[in-house]
Amino acid sequence: MTTVRTLLAAASFLALSGAAVAAPAGAPVRAIVLVHGAFADGSGWQPVAEILRKDGYTVSVVQEPETSLADDVAATNRILDHQTGPAVLVGHSYGGAIITEAGNNAHVASLVYVAAFAPDEGERLGPLTGSNPPASNSIVPIGDGYLEVDPAQFPADFAADVPAAEAQFMAISQVPIKADIFGTPITAAAWKTKPSYAVVATQDRMINPALERTMYKRAGAKVTEITGSHAVFVSQPRLVADVIERAARDAG
Repeated sequence: MTTVRTLLAAASFLALSGAAVAAPAGAPVRAIVLVHGAFADGSGWQPVAEILRKDGYTVSVVQEPETSLADDVAATNRILDHQTGPAVLVGHSYGGAIITEAGNNAHVASLVYVAAFAPDEGERLGPLTGSNPPASNSIVPIGDGYLEVDPAQFPADFAADVPAAEAQFMAISQVPIKADIFGTPITAAAWKTKPSYAVVATQDRMINPALERTMYKRAGAKVTEITGSHAVFVSQPRLVADVIERAARDAG
């Protein structure tokens, strides 16, 4: 009896402490974790999050600091470790590199890349981008080792299909990213062991759509092409949410 009480107490402690526990096979996936990319913050996911929540999903949004890949992966893992079951992990743009690492978390059932990088182990985002350059050339240094998109060029390069006033606000509220991140190698690519889904934004000027297709093919992702800018998650939220919900249904 003492042993039984001890085991029950230990189980209760783990549940209350939020310790990560691997999701049971076949469990329904109702949790979505959204990760923003460079030059953005989590509020950009609001249109997608509202659709997902209306459709019955629990949504969490990561607000990573963009100070280092390690910091951003840690911020994502903190959110994942609070999930009570399996989750679909979604990344936009640079967020794709984050979910490639954080996707190894036991709570992650599948990955969704939205106009995002899907790097392999040992790859760095700088050389990867240079292998098939994008149409834009508007990323500029702002001091202290940080980069931003030139606010004057941001609407055209990042969010061409977003209403002008909204795109301009995105430009002045963007989160700068530490330049060192683009030289940091990926250590463990979760897409090698987790089912992957991906959105190609066919009018993307920040990541070449051809590079997106190459990375997604290598990852074995189920790909959906959407006519939209790099900010396709803002301009086409229903279509992006459909891809995320497909990943959730398939994982369940």
